Amino acid sequence: MTSSTAPTVSTVGELRASGHVAKTLRAEIRDNLLAALAEGRDPWPGLHGFETTVIPQLERALIAGHDIVLLGERGQGKTRILRTLVGLLDEWTPVISGSELGEHPYEPITVASQRAASTYGDDLRISWRHRADRYAEKLATPDTSVADLIGDVDPMKVAEGRSLGDLETIHFGLIPRSHRGIVAINELPDLAERIQVAMLNVMEERDIQIRGYVLRLPLDVLVVASANPEDYTNRGRIITPLKDRFGAEIRTHYPAELEAEIRVIRQEADLVAEVPDYLVEILARFTRNLRESSSVDQRSGVSARFAIAGAETIAAAAIHRATVQGEDEAVARVVDLETAVDVLGGKIEFESGEEGREEEILTHLLRTATAETVRAYFRGLDFALLVDAVESGAMITTGEQVTARDFLTGLPVLGESELYDDICDRLDATNDGQRAGAIELALEGLYLARKIGKDSDGSETVYG
Repeated sequence: MTSSTAPTVSTVGELRASGHVAKTLRAEIRDNLLAALAEGRDPWPGLHGFETTVIPQLERALIAGHDIVLLGERGQGKTRILRTLVGLLDEWTPVISGSELGEHPYEPITVASQRAASTYGDDLRISWRHRADRYAEKLATPDTSVADLIGDVDPMKVAEGRSLGDLETIHFGLIPRSHRGIVAINELPDLAERIQVAMLNVMEERDIQIRGYVLRLPLDVLVVASANPEDYTNRGRIITPLKDRFGAEIRTHYPAELEAEIRVIRQEADLVAEVPDYLVEILARFTRNLRESSSVDQRSGVSARFAIAGAETIAAAAIHRATVQGEDEAVARVVDLETAVDVLGGKIEFESGEEGREEEILTHLLRTATAETVRAYFRGLDFALLVDAVESGAMITTGEQVTARDFLTGLPVLGESELYDDICDRLDATNDGQRAGAIELALEGLYLARKIGKDSDGSETVYG
């Protein structure tokens, strides 16, 4: 987030002499967004599949200066969108040194800051705050209190001798402390309704009420929130007056295009071994098939984290094999996909009538995704020689602990045919691990097309 060092200006007088102009938070975000669009820069790095849907709505809401709530099922990138908003803030902004709410030196709003500004004038000390420190995020939980979000009377300050009527006895919560910044609340419906009521004044009148005190603080805060559709969570709801105070309600969605799904997996997965593109595509197609299946509860959705976890699992299986068997390269192969199904089933909510069929459904949809990927990569390739060799009695053995070299050595000889090389060329496979994975994909495709047989006992798979 940091691309330069903080400015050296240290007093209000120096700040005025530098020509600095104070902006409201919304004006700052609007100007930076419009500048990025005018220059052709992408203000939304890492967001895929939203180019013509969510992002235009989001940009219009920010230009209009609206508070925003994002509605969507799990794993649709809502939190990433919220965190990306930080990039629209100025990299460095001046604040009054020591101020509790990070007020602008030109616009002190608390009693202590106003007193300091009056006392020191142009010699008032200032600090510089980075934009990363102007973003606060809160996961809404049922035990969140008004004190957490808004504030409360600080008993320690009262014990020091201040009266209860003294505004300096207030300990400010998350929202006031986000003055001149962005406060993001994840899973907003999980907040108890009485806590949501406490936010009403903050979002509309921009003042706060604490135990009978009304503090007329001109808070400059952008409130953004995320929520799952209410018909899924059933844990709570956004109360109507609070929904009315959000200027924009934007629905997110899963990537509409396969390519966007693949980019999300590649971007988010932390892979400990090489995972070829065709395996990532199978996982992406698998995820999309689940989202279209009548056996899966579509109200809960199938998160992008499903495919991400799948990619990380097959990468782990590859490095496990390479370590145990002494392979030089750890490359994931088709045989590793079964390990992903074994551990990912718990991430899916099935319809109530599908009890006991979960593994069958997952296996069927994975095979469908594999067959679609085989057609995409091998269309037009003639496998007749390989099918003939298998029909003549050749047996090809693979498995999660069978090395790539052993697998390649056990392939039937096809005379002077360059079929194996043609298969590998289609997938840009060069080393042993890549070549073994490519040929495994072809064999699995032939099995799914009912051209050859397959027998698997969990640890070893034989095509024949």
